[in-house]
Amino acid sequence: MSIPRVRPPSVADERTQLVGWLDLQRSIVLWKCEGLSEQDAHRPVLPTSPLMTVAGLLSHMRWTEHCWFEVLFLGGDSAVNPQFDESAENADMRVEGVPLARLLDEFERQCQVSNEIVAAHSFDDLGKHSLFENPPTLRWVLLHMLEETARHAGQLDTVRELLDGEKGYY
Repeated sequence: MSIPRVRPPSVADERTQLVGWLDLQRSIVLWKCEGLSEQDAHRPVLPTSPLMTVAGLLSHMRWTEHCWFEVLFLGGDSAVNPQFDESAENADMRVEGVPLARLLDEFERQCQVSNEIVAAHSFDDLGKHSLFENPPTLRWVLLHMLEETARHAGQLDTVRELLDGEKGYY
């Protein structure tokens, strides 16, 4: 799956615009990883945040997609997602020895699964996970994921600039 780095149409239905903006932010995440060496992808640049590497952020985003769409919205099994592992803080960002190519592939595949879930449901459908006393709608989940992905794309922009001077938004 190749996510194009384009803005959605300015006049379109809600689904086209929300998924389009989320896909744009996802594509920026991927763009921030282009041309990085394995060493740089795993190199921390913030002394107080050693897990905030390009690879760590990419893994976190993959598992966040899984968490919100497959586990919390669909009510799927959380056991496979390291975000639910309480034995290790930030387990989803611990990617020492995991190749960047694998992380990129897993992120893109997870985004595709997320988009398939969105396409198959109404924006008014409610999350099914028992964690929720007041489950969010799919619309809420999409808006949350747009915010989450955009925030981490900004962090990746900063990390990338600190690694090798590459910068740019769009």
